[in-house]
Amino acid sequence: MGVLTVDGGQEAQGSMDEAGDARPVVLVVEDFEDNRFMMRRLLEMSGYRVVEAVNGNQAVERAASEHPDIILMDLSLPQLDGLAATRRIRAQENSRRVPIVAVSAHDSADFHAEALAAGCNEYVTKPIDFDQLVQLLDRLTAK
Repeated sequence: MGVLTVDGGQEAQGSMDEAGDARPVVLVVEDFEDNRFMMRRLLEMSGYRVVEAVNGNQAVERAASEHPDIILMDLSLPQLDGLAATRRIRAQENSRRVPIVAVSAHDSADFHAEALAAGCNEYVTKPIDFDQLVQLLDRLTAK
């Protein structure tokens, strides 16, 4: 897994939902159902609460309504790609400081640079090393 840190990461605190669940919330933005399922299972087993979005437009809406502690953003999405969705999320007052991790099968310097310019804090390449991903999320959420 390739991981690129831009600003040393930002600390986020787990948000309490209506049911009293104080686990950190991860917004998983991924259009492939199997990938979302695997990420959900891994993250829930690692102590996270997972919210999902299947396209860029839904990601922007969920970021505003769910107030996630961290966002895993696939860059290749239908309707609105991950870069455009990241820019829109960064434009929202309540989402400006939420760490966003770009997730892509592309490992070129150009993709890294585009993701960082759009507002991503980290860059992870597929196939994902889940142990390293959980370590990254734990660090970014100060879990």
